[in-house]
Amino acid sequence: MNSFDDETAAAVETAQSQLPASVPGHRVVFGFDGYVDRVREVVADRHDPDHYDRLDTLAGFGDRVQTSVAADSSLSVEWLQHGTRTGGHTSHLARAFGHWGFDPVMIGMYGDPVLDVFAEEFADYDLHTLGEPGYTDAVEFDDGKLMLIENGDTMDLDWAALTERIDRDRLRALVDGAALLGTGYWAETPDLPDVLDGLAGLWGDLDDPPETVLVDPGDVRKLDEARLNSGEDAIGRLADRTRVVVSANRAETQLLAGTYGDDDLVDATLETQARTVFEALDATLFVAHGVDRSLVVSEDETTSVAVPAVDDPELTTSAGDHFNAGLALALVAGVDPAGAVVVGNAVAGSFVRHGEPPTFKAVRTFVDAYEEKF
Repeated sequence: MNSFDDETAAAVETAQSQLPASVPGHRVVFGFDGYVDRVREVVADRHDPDHYDRLDTLAGFGDRVQTSVAADSSLSVEWLQHGTRTGGHTSHLARAFGHWGFDPVMIGMYGDPVLDVFAEEFADYDLHTLGEPGYTDAVEFDDGKLMLIENGDTMDLDWAALTERIDRDRLRALVDGAALLGTGYWAETPDLPDVLDGLAGLWGDLDDPPETVLVDPGDVRKLDEARLNSGEDAIGRLADRTRVVVSANRAETQLLAGTYGDDDLVDATLETQARTVFEALDATLFVAHGVDRSLVVSEDETTSVAVPAVDDPELTTSAGDHFNAGLALALVAGVDPAGAVVVGNAVAGSFVRHGEPPTFKAVRTFVDAYEEKF
């Protein structure tokens, strides 16, 4: 079981003392993806047309694949769809921030014209489409998830394509005065470094630029080494202008560390890997989040915060996005980085327990009762 240690206790105290009783309804901007998620589960055994047993572990699914490979046989899998929802960085974070009373601006791939699934859910938001969305079949297991992704037009997005759809003056007006700019996912937007360079060039024209830019790398295993290396300078250049926070899960952190460091880092501690990535990217903060611990690296220190375990999660797909939403919420609200990680854990923890974004009151309650959840 995860341990509530002294380092975690200090971070929780920071969150409890600095997270305000309410949050202002600032404008926040999110770009540049868009997905339609189909939520699935895999059938283990079918008894009759109305009754079946669910395959409840990703490990069990892997065993079936391995058995089929060993037998030199094809594999047939029945799956069921349990709903359709909007997904991706922009949808998940805008939904959460809208839930908290902020004013989200969404710039991403929502269809051309905008698909009903986006238009209906985000009717009250300022939504700007850049092209066609991707599609994700998200298969839920108790010990993880399997994401089968068909990418949309994010694969071809660079600064020129962005400003062709939304001209520079309009983009400047959308970003100027916002409290936060969130961007994701680099893995599905290979030329995101070019977009970040464009934004860095835009910064000087803003009267009131966002104080925080969040960058979510996503599953960077999809990017080649040249593209990963191009991100180093782009993130650093933007960090010269504003606070840039890069937030990655444990697997993404490990891969980035191996790219920017050496092969020995594959077996290093998460703290060592995260420090390596932080120094390479030259971001203001690097955050690594996982199921047992989350940590934040700054120029001065590294803080590791234990995560309360969840025995029976309701939903795990997009838990990382909800961590990022909580992290960004806390930073916008003026919480120090260590406390912001606690709030990120709280939002993700509440989401996986209940299957929906928590209210701000629920976030506050989770933070106040953080120790009791161990």
